[in-house]
Amino acid sequence: MKRSTLILSSLLALGMAVACVKQSLQTTYDKQTSYIDNFVATQMKADTNATLTRNGGSYRLTMADTLDRVLGPRDSLKAGHRVALWYACFTLTGNSISTSNLVATNVIEVAEMAKWKLTDSTNIFHLDTIRVDKKLVEGLYLGLQGVQQFDHGYVLFTGEYGFGNMARGTIPARSALVYQYVIDEIFDD
Repeated sequence: MKRSTLILSSLLALGMAVACVKQSLQTTYDKQTSYIDNFVATQMKADTNATLTRNGGSYRLTMADTLDRVLGPRDSLKAGHRVALWYACFTLTGNSISTSNLVATNVIEVAEMAKWKLTDSTNIFHLDTIRVDKKLVEGLYLGLQGVQQFDHGYVLFTGEYGFGNMARGTIPARSALVYQYVIDEIFDD
């Protein structure tokens, strides 16, 4: 009888611990969503031509979204296609981004502003061409779908759509991420 009580108590304690971790993680993601909402609101207030698109758990904020009026309709990036872009990736730990939270970029001026020590910039800072497929982190995969040539803006998502419980390089586990982007070209292959 004592052994079954001990086993039952252990299982109950384990279940409660799992529930607490799950609740804590949800609280983290809810807080990150609040940061994203505040960032988006601030940017949209500063640029009345900005547009917001949500796709799954990803937010795409396109700044100065008036190019269709000038250039006419443009092709939108679809899953499976490639895109050439300039980017800077930041962790989002509050309502704004800062060079102190920069974790990746292919723009040398952004790296210099963040005071990164640059030894050999020839292989790092160039226009990147990526395929938008499920090999990308989910938030970026969802957020880039629909961008158009010459767009610039931000793709934002919580840690749930980022790397989750895994740290990646300088990106802490469960981090909300912001990708600032400029689209150079879209390839429909």
